[in-house]
Amino acid sequence: MAQINVYLNFEGNCLEAFEFYKSVFGGEFPYVGRFSDMPPSEEYPISEADKDKIMHIALPISQETTLMGSDVTGNTCADGKFVKGNNIQLSVNTNSREEAEKIFNGLSSGGQVTMPLQDTFWGAYFGMWVDKFGISWMVNYDDPSKQQHP
Repeated sequence: MAQINVYLNFEGNCLEAFEFYKSVFGGEFPYVGRFSDMPPSEEYPISEADKDKIMHIALPISQETTLMGSDVTGNTCADGKFVKGNNIQLSVNTNSREEAEKIFNGLSSGGQVTMPLQDTFWGAYFGMWVDKFGISWMVNYDDPSKQQHP
């Protein structure tokens, strides 16, 4: 079956963001590549200012999901433009209320809660926020004892 992984772009603070995400989810980075690791290219030159930026980083969240990201440079984004977090929202489904609370509290720290974590009319324990890096998130726990049945 297909697997969906999320790729996030940052404006120079990718490693800081991924260290933060790692502090909440745990795990290790199997690979951290910097633009200086790339072979030289006349077609895609990397400036001195961009050489230490993150070319690619990955953080396995589970066996099915990996969070990936990179910093944006003038050569790595369409038109060299970067718009922070306006076109993605990440949804995390958990196996318990406790896990939902841990993720919500951890990732919303320093950010802005847009919907407090709460029981919903559809039977889920759900909350939304924008983290301190401008990324929009949702967390959802489907409690089997509270699910509505037709």
